[in-house]
Amino acid sequence: MSHTEVDELLGKLRRRGGVLYVFGPKTGPQLVAHAFRWPTCADVVILRGADDATAYRTPTLADTDVFRPKVVSWHYHSSAVWTLRAVLTLPPPGDADAPIAVLHAHPLCGLPADIGRPITIRPTSLAGPPAHVARPVLHHQPHHQGRACG
Repeated sequence: MSHTEVDELLGKLRRRGGVLYVFGPKTGPQLVAHAFRWPTCADVVILRGADDATAYRTPTLADTDVFRPKVVSWHYHSSAVWTLRAVLTLPPPGDADAPIAVLHAHPLCGLPADIGRPITIRPTSLAGPPAHVARPVLHHQPHHQGRACG
């Protein structure tokens, strides 16, 4: 996943904060995941490849594993570019447009059981303070790709 737009969007995600998990070697990771925790939920992105990615928001309780959610309030599945765009435009919890539904987690919401441990875990707050993010306008979203629920 060394596409320029993916790298740019990952940079925006890292500047928000959270934790980045890289599974496998940095030069060719098997999977990359990012989790940003809000006070009541977490936004998670899982990048499996340039054409295979998932993002979701899951409520958090004391014992919640955000990488194995049972319920989500929103999820999106598409290419890495469209999935990153979707999570970057997701309204924060408490916003009038924020998703509040409670849905059973889609099978793609979460890490595979056999993924093992990440090679690299990096708090993204080391990249600097969170950026103030305005909702960018998404142009010509493909109708056949991606699915948002909630």
